[in-house]
Amino acid sequence: MTPILMTLTTTGLFGIALALAGCDRADQQGARNATGQATTSVEQTVKEAGKDIARAGAKVGDKIDDAMITSSVKAELAKHPDLSALRINVDTAAGRVALKGTAPTTAARQQATTLAQNVKGVVSVDNQLTVQQ
Repeated sequence: MTPILMTLTTTGLFGIALALAGCDRADQQGARNATGQATTSVEQTVKEAGKDIARAGAKVGDKIDDAMITSSVKAELAKHPDLSALRINVDTAAGRVALKGTAPTTAARQQATTLAQNVKGVVSVDNQLTVQQ
């Protein structure tokens, strides 16, 4: 539980405890039941918030992984003498790499696919390069 949620929960429970001090037994029992329900509700809200944060973190991690794959593929293309990293656009989504642009020969086009496939994290390569001398 985050410090903010702990503070809010503690403050709420303290307020309920103060209200109980001025009540008769029937009112106190009703307030205790309400407190139990409120606590359960807060716990559920915190659990749901934690799940939302975990999902958001996973999405951010996926984006970072895709960016790393894109950078690695571009670096591999730049190393190859027949391929121009400036003429090839690399897009990555969930490990799936799309290559768009031009290659000077059919062999260079195929080499781009091979280079991309060998990058860690690549799931598949969609080579949309056109051969243009």
